[in-house]
Amino acid sequence: MKELEGQKRVTIENVTPLIDGGKYPIKRTVGERVVVNADIFVDGHDKVEAALLYRKVKKPAKGKSAKAGKWTEVPMTFMTNDHWRATFTPEEEGFYEYTIKGWIDYYGTWQDGLKKKFDAKQDIKTELLIGAELMEDGMARVSAPQRKKLEKWVKLFRNGTEDADAVEEALSDDATQAMFVAQEHSFTRTYHRILQVNVERKKALFSTWYEFFPRSASPVKGKHGTFKDCEQVLPEIAKMGFDVIYLPPIHPIGRKHRKGKNNAVTASEGDPGSPWAIGAEEGGHKSINPELGTMDDFTALVKKANELNIEIALDFAIQCSPDHPYVSKHPDWFKWRPDGTIQYAENPPKKYQDVLPVNFETHDWENLWKELKSIIDFWISKGVKIFRVDNPHTKPFTFWEWLIREVRSKHPETIFLAEAFTRPRIMEQLAKIGFTQSYTYFTWRNTSEEFREYLHELTRTEVREYFRPNFWPNTPDILPISLEHKPESAFIARYALAATLSSNCGIYGPLFEFGLNEPYPGKEEYVDSEKYEIKHWDWKKTTKIKEAISKINKVRKENAALQTTWHVAFCEVDNQQLLCYAKTDQEKQSKMIVAVNLDPEYVQSGWVKVPFEYLDLPVDESFVVHDLLTGNKYTWQNEWNYVELHPQALPVHIFKIEPNL
Repeated sequence: MKELEGQKRVTIENVTPLIDGGKYPIKRTVGERVVVNADIFVDGHDKVEAALLYRKVKKPAKGKSAKAGKWTEVPMTFMTNDHWRATFTPEEEGFYEYTIKGWIDYYGTWQDGLKKKFDAKQDIKTELLIGAELMEDGMARVSAPQRKKLEKWVKLFRNGTEDADAVEEALSDDATQAMFVAQEHSFTRTYHRILQVNVERKKALFSTWYEFFPRSASPVKGKHGTFKDCEQVLPEIAKMGFDVIYLPPIHPIGRKHRKGKNNAVTASEGDPGSPWAIGAEEGGHKSINPELGTMDDFTALVKKANELNIEIALDFAIQCSPDHPYVSKHPDWFKWRPDGTIQYAENPPKKYQDVLPVNFETHDWENLWKELKSIIDFWISKGVKIFRVDNPHTKPFTFWEWLIREVRSKHPETIFLAEAFTRPRIMEQLAKIGFTQSYTYFTWRNTSEEFREYLHELTRTEVREYFRPNFWPNTPDILPISLEHKPESAFIARYALAATLSSNCGIYGPLFEFGLNEPYPGKEEYVDSEKYEIKHWDWKKTTKIKEAISKINKVRKENAALQTTWHVAFCEVDNQQLLCYAKTDQEKQSKMIVAVNLDPEYVQSGWVKVPFEYLDLPVDESFVVHDLLTGNKYTWQNEWNYVELHPQALPVHIFKIEPNL
């Protein structure tokens, strides 16, 4: 009521998590805690109480708007200096809402005054009468059993004798709990915004990706691979422990301006072209390259993958070859140059003559948006739940915000990975407006200090509330310097870092597990790139890198500490060629220490300081570190412990902390 506003004295400030003033929701997965903080205070010396309110936004019936459920109330805990905290754990996918309310604790304030006066041996008869009035005022707001308790206390307070007994009862937990419910809350201050949490399925936080080109899956050298060939590859990928297979575009490939090997401007006879040059006379984004098979073959592949607990992720690239049906049917969806030619993609000095960008400023933008969304809807109908989005930063944010909201309103299980190697603010904006995960700068982080700084940014700042990183050591576009001309140990170390620092990670294979790392001269790219030619791989070939990947992925799946990115603490080390860090789950039941040798050539050793407080370990007790990759066990006790890593053997320890029985 308006007339009460002037009587509300509680102030609520500095609420976190809060993204851009509450404009965007924070992100969580099912079972992942939301920790809410706020500064809550009042003028004078009155005590304050506060509560966190949260509720699930129910899925709307067809044609109706969403409805919010009943608020659940969680008492907030006073921390220090007017700072309060409470947590809640979302248990379903969808959207949750939360806010805070604060009120003056009249009974608690009275209890403080009563105790001080009683301890000072002052007359408290009037104080007891005030307490009786507070209880009488609250009787109408409690249950019958509680009302009987209040009546008993009122009688005692008004009796005027046995002050010590009355004070003991007044200060009891029983009375405090009863009056928490009974007090008048007319002047409660509720925070001025209702904030949101976007809750997604667990794979949004924990996933292990493997990228390969289906056309290179044939067991016969020189032959174009098919989806049926891919089915034969699935068991090998499953054996390595991957649960998402990402396929580059599987659509018909344009012939006009088709690129040749190593991105040559002119293709030779038989060159397959880049899969990202989407569209030909056979169809566009809702069609399949006939050389890969049929739609039935694709759905069979999805089904086979699911049987192996693998999901198929498709590439969503909003671009077209000059042969795409959109060009003739919707010429206004593209830009035309003064000479009458259509504008192809450029990133000067690079030119992509085989690819046409879509013009989002077309007057027909509404139909364009609907058509692009229909592509996602189409592949969802074929069993696809995950999309890797190509270059989303080159399309309007408003479009993505609309598309992701519309898709996830009907299919909340859908995951969108942003392939956005771009400026930090743009990457962050894509995450805010709905992208589930994002590629990151991990690929170019190399030194101990760089890793520490980057993980601090990702896990200890506001970014943690909405940006989920996915760490990739390589991609078809990127062969980083950290892998160029490096031995197997470099590949193992990079994968160990990706897989243990981030709970979402991926590789482009099989080049990675085979240790292939010949760069195109002067570029951070693979020579003879698979983007422009068909390769032949021995998928059953065993390598040390492949074995290490399999072990690391097994460890990830068996230890909750590695299934979240957020709970990491770096250890002090006296050798900067060693990177060491502790990982836990949110309950601190699973505890790990990872040590990685950043030098792929030489043995590195040093002393590591164990973060006892972070790991909730008793300082004066020994414990066992069990290397889950080798099976070796070591007993540690003191604050500093010795580590030595031989890159030719294994450049990483993944220690599980166990009690010393």
